[in-house]
Amino acid sequence: MVKFIRYMKLYNKFFPYFLIIFVTVVSTLILWLPYILKQPGWLGLKINDFNFQYIYKQFDGALYIIPAKTLYEVKKMDIPGVGFILSLPLSPGYFAAHLPLYPLIIRLFATVFGYLKSMLVMNILFTIILALFFYFLVKKFKITDKPLILTIVLLFLPRFLVIRSVGAPESLFMLLILVSIYFFEKNKYLYAGILGGLATMTKVPGILLFGVYFFVFVEKYLLTKKFNWQWLNILFIPLGLASVFFFYWIRYGDFFAFFHTAATVPMPYPFSVFNWQAKWVGTAWLEEIVIYFFIYGLTAIYLFRSKYRSFFYFSLVFLIATMFIQHRDISRYSLPLWPFACIAFEKFFTSKKFLIVLLIIIPAIYLYAWNFMSYNVMPISDWKPFL
Repeated sequence: MVKFIRYMKLYNKFFPYFLIIFVTVVSTLILWLPYILKQPGWLGLKINDFNFQYIYKQFDGALYIIPAKTLYEVKKMDIPGVGFILSLPLSPGYFAAHLPLYPLIIRLFATVFGYLKSMLVMNILFTIILALFFYFLVKKFKITDKPLILTIVLLFLPRFLVIRSVGAPESLFMLLILVSIYFFEKNKYLYAGILGGLATMTKVPGILLFGVYFFVFVEKYLLTKKFNWQWLNILFIPLGLASVFFFYWIRYGDFFAFFHTAATVPMPYPFSVFNWQAKWVGTAWLEEIVIYFFIYGLTAIYLFRSKYRSFFYFSLVFLIATMFIQHRDISRYSLPLWPFACIAFEKFFTSKKFLIVLLIIIPAIYLYAWNFMSYNVMPISDWKPFL
């Protein structure tokens, strides 16, 4: 009887983690299914040569392989067939837009999986760790009575389902942000700073964490009139980005190479995405972006009274920055806000009414994903530079 009780305790303790891993992997395999089966037609989508290469060709996944293979050496990056992959010249300097941490991880595991598979395996692995950590965080901080359900909801935002199933650094970026914020709330500022620095080495918006923590410190100082020298550990965040720029200076001879790639997204004024003539917009069908701004605006408002002050300030600062982005894919750029929206609206997202509707629209989420992925492909004809 004692052994049975111990077994049940272990089962109850570890079952949620195994279920999260299972749901993450299986949901991705379902998304891959038509590409694995090489179906010429799939629920109305009629595409020639419908195969797994569509997964590898999703923007901008394969482009991270070039810096992974070359470590940003200019001579090695001038590869025939890559320079015109987007029907426009991609000089070696273009790849400065793809920050080093994700490519370095791809390179590290390429000896085991090869570059293309490493690109996917690492993203799925970081998605699993992200989901597991999110479950741990909301349970540890007692944010919800249903942490498992909330974690599963996190995984099924339509754009996130796509991003976490192809080559992309977003899952790694979101994980580093969440872990940094967790340590920050535990007053372990050294870990928070180092992880924030790693976030800036993954994607430039990681620098926003420095502003988030600065605002929290200002609030604490105004309340206590005391300065904690441990706060200076957040300087690792800008140091992380500075180290990337210094590395670019060594490779390209240009400390600000990131800003000279011709791929930097403009941020001219608030809500600048609503301009169909803009370079990275190209359409007037943008109504869902208003919904994203609305949801994440409400997220910041709902988290205003949270005792976890970095939750509120991150939602506010990242939302304001996102409002300036002039790019059609706001749903992707705003992904780091999604875990905080889940936290802010945990009662709604774990309610029976919401879950019933979610189950009904799961097929729609997959149809969206298959439709999007059949369109969002790079015209790669020569795979040699990516192998």
